[in-house]
Amino acid sequence: MAVLFVLLHLTAHAQPSPKREFRGVWIATVANIDWPSQKGLSPVVQMDEFRYILDEHQKSGINAVVVQVRPTTDALYRSQKELWSHWLTGKQGEAPNPPYDPLAFQIEEAHKRGMEFHAWFNPYRATHDTVSATISKDHITRKKPEWFIQYGGKFYFKPGLPEVRHYIIGVIMDVVRNYDVDAIHFDDYFYPYPTKDPFPDDEDFATYGTNFTNKDDWRRYNVDEVIRVLSDSIKKEKPYVKFGVSPFGIWRNKTELEPRGSDSKGGITNYDHLYADIRGWLEKGWIDYNVPQIYFHLGHPNADYGKLLDWWSKNSFGKHLYIGQGPYKINNDRVYKQWSDPLETGRQIRLNRQTPDVQGSVFFSSKSVMANPNGIQDSLRQHYYQNLALLPTMPWLDSIAPNTPSELKVINTTDAVALRWKAPSAAPDGNLARYYVVYRVPQGQIMNPENPAHILAIHNGGTTYTDTSAQAGQRYIYAVTAVDRLHNESSLSAKATGKRKK
Repeated sequence: MAVLFVLLHLTAHAQPSPKREFRGVWIATVANIDWPSQKGLSPVVQMDEFRYILDEHQKSGINAVVVQVRPTTDALYRSQKELWSHWLTGKQGEAPNPPYDPLAFQIEEAHKRGMEFHAWFNPYRATHDTVSATISKDHITRKKPEWFIQYGGKFYFKPGLPEVRHYIIGVIMDVVRNYDVDAIHFDDYFYPYPTKDPFPDDEDFATYGTNFTNKDDWRRYNVDEVIRVLSDSIKKEKPYVKFGVSPFGIWRNKTELEPRGSDSKGGITNYDHLYADIRGWLEKGWIDYNVPQIYFHLGHPNADYGKLLDWWSKNSFGKHLYIGQGPYKINNDRVYKQWSDPLETGRQIRLNRQTPDVQGSVFFSSKSVMANPNGIQDSLRQHYYQNLALLPTMPWLDSIAPNTPSELKVINTTDAVALRWKAPSAAPDGNLARYYVVYRVPQGQIMNPENPAHILAIHNGGTTYTDTSAQAGQRYIYAVTAVDRLHNESSLSAKATGKRKK
């Protein structure tokens, strides 16, 4: 009854869903948070689990997955540089048996379902703990101990070493070159979250920071260089691969010395504590999208969700802004009971859609959505994400639409309406259709390709589609568009009429 009340309340405050919206979910592998459910499962079970996760999120309207492929200087894919992850096989350096490549499999399965695949890397975290028994003798912390610092119970790369930056970029570029990823993604872990102890990099600063009078500026430079060089490298290798970052929710607090900051106070900030100048990266055009983790409720006394949302929207510099939503906090925040309010997430999503330059959401994490706390998954399926959505375009990467499909034909049967069409020729930029959008309206209604309710299917299964949802005896108007991998959409094909036979 509680969930039904929430859904009725939300429907009463209905808000049209946009035709284009980034609808993502993080799938974390560190500590087996989301996948695989435990270490050492057979590849068959791992694959079944991943397919199930994608199927459930597809039902919820999710159109992008952000999958952690390198949580602790290890690999959940075939790598020439780093060892197989123990989160996958149970032992660091041990390959799956029988052999398979999880990343190639995951990308293929995501693309089958029309989802973008964003490969999520943790650049600097080298281990999850410092227990010798869990760290292989062949791990890079053993091979290159001079590259690492022990801090907060973990090993981290030394960000100030040029050879470390070169190594990290090389690891990521191997994935860009060898896999059909749609994006490279970093989360909020740059310099580690501070503990009571200072980060021990005095010697590195003395050696490499001679051009800086301020250690904080040097630390930011170290992170800047990874972002800048990686951005350039990605675009030179594959111009269509996106680069995005998901920072902590506050860039910097507004003060007399920093008037550009947000109306927030206290706590951690990206700029001053993690040495990640997200705003600067956006301004310089180094990243294509930003997903600030605004894991605060509306009305938070120090970090109000609405104020932070407004600040990030005004500091996006023309790049995409998606909001990191925190369903993992529902009923789990012991300090702020507002997360227990069944309407909190709905308020946040509606506010996102009302705020300029906000193009979607990413939820942390997969299992938190699937657990359906306070009916959040039900709300996505039955209300917020009920209509399908195309992903937003990035005109600075590609603004040329595909040519239009032709020769749309309809075959009426007793079970369905079958469609087929001819794929378009290459667009002026040489791009072909990556997938198709099938539109349908009842005969007599005007088809509007900007109305997401008129989208019947986002289809990547070739140039045929079977409409099994057509009601017997009802006559429909159909049309098809072609879409490229950066989601530029062609004009509508010629329309065709079909009717499922009684």
